Amino acid sequence: MAQVQYYGTGRRKSSVARVRLVPGDGKIVINKRDINEYMNLETLKKIIKQPLVETETEGKYDVIVNVHGGGFSGQAGAIRHGIARALLQADPDYRPILKRAGFLTRDPRMKERKKYGLKAARRAPQFSKR
Repeated sequence: MAQVQYYGTGRRKSSVARVRLVPGDGKIVINKRDINEYMNLETLKKIIKQPLVETETEGKYDVIVNVHGGGFSGQAGAIRHGIARALLQADPDYRPILKRAGFLTRDPRMKERKKYGLKAARRAPQFSKR
């Protein structure tokens, strides 16, 4: 018998997370590694689990994630976004809860590009009178 799976894609900065929710006992696997092995900081683990905690589905689904690009913080945000979208697929009644918490909104902030004549996006070369 085919197992029920819910998919969600999350993005933040330059990170992209493909999330799969499978009915299970609450295991979180990121890039074929356990969450405790992949993420060292407790705050990032908390960020990832936020949508599950808000909707009270923490022990109901196994979360399988493929994530690439960016750093750990951006990846955690992307995973959170992906989990929220997958939960929405699982049960549309979660929409008001997830929307109120702000987990369905894609964070549009990106790194600003470097401009010519400058050392960075806005950093000008040091000025000297002589």
